[in-house]
Amino acid sequence: MASRAIWYTGETKNVALRKARLGEGDLLLEMVHSGLSRGTERIVAEGRVPKAEHARMALPNQEGSFALPIKYGYAAVARVREGDADLQGRLVFTMHPHQDLFHAHRDAVHVLPPDLPPRRATLAANMETALNAVWDAAVPPGARVAVIGGGLVGCLTAYLAARVSRADVTLIDKIGSRAAIASELRVSFASSVDGLPPCHTAFHTSASAGGLDAAIHCLDFEGQVIEMSWYGDREVPVRLGGAFHAQRLSIRCSQVGHVAAPRRASTTHAERMRTAIGLMDDPALDCLLTHSVPFDEAETLLPARLAADADGIATTIDY
Repeated sequence: MASRAIWYTGETKNVALRKARLGEGDLLLEMVHSGLSRGTERIVAEGRVPKAEHARMALPNQEGSFALPIKYGYAAVARVREGDADLQGRLVFTMHPHQDLFHAHRDAVHVLPPDLPPRRATLAANMETALNAVWDAAVPPGARVAVIGGGLVGCLTAYLAARVSRADVTLIDKIGSRAAIASELRVSFASSVDGLPPCHTAFHTSASAGGLDAAIHCLDFEGQVIEMSWYGDREVPVRLGGAFHAQRLSIRCSQVGHVAAPRRASTTHAERMRTAIGLMDDPALDCLLTHSVPFDEAETLLPARLAADADGIATTIDY
């Protein structure tokens, strides 16, 4: 059975549709949409995953290597074509690269609610990342929160900090047009931290030294930065003078590989994903789905969506 997948090649155009293995598993899945995780996949496509992180970053279904070429991706919404009778025809979410046809194990898929639009369901992996960060932060209701960086993860984190933690949230981004996105998500917006009241928590998602510096310096006494950015092989300076010591501030990492410490004893990875999927019941989230790329045109159109200056928020690949 023939299958094709998107590969990052390290060559001039860098995106190619190539044959791929179907893999192993008791289900045969036909992809409907997959989500482009732009920040992470840009680092992967540019070959900037540090060698020391190759083993930890590896996905069960990837082919190739981080030295390129590689088949990569982890936000797949697919229809069950063959397998368990009770799943025939159902839509599921699973972590798999961008590929039109593939096998998966039953315990690796999450059955989607029938009323959840399949394009919106591609946000599940990033929603899980945002949920884990909100759990890590343990923000009390009504606390002031800044989210610095209005990309997909930042927007979802702002949304959940307001919805789950009932926090007073401001999304901060230099791109002024993202004020409309913040309004749809029912959070405030600012183009900088200047003039912002001191915050209990700052979630940092911009993957920039300037954003991290702004996160530190917008905090109230004993405030916390939850660092969510991944910098690949870049070194990032952190200014720890001035208010950092006098205000007893802290910086903590939130990373989705482990369930957040406050929930780890009572919540499995599968339960966390089910919770994230359940939180995607809000049509307001559709404002984040700003671009789509037909799978057959990925070689031509996808490089522009991976560019550092690409506009919009979330891109889906449509099969």
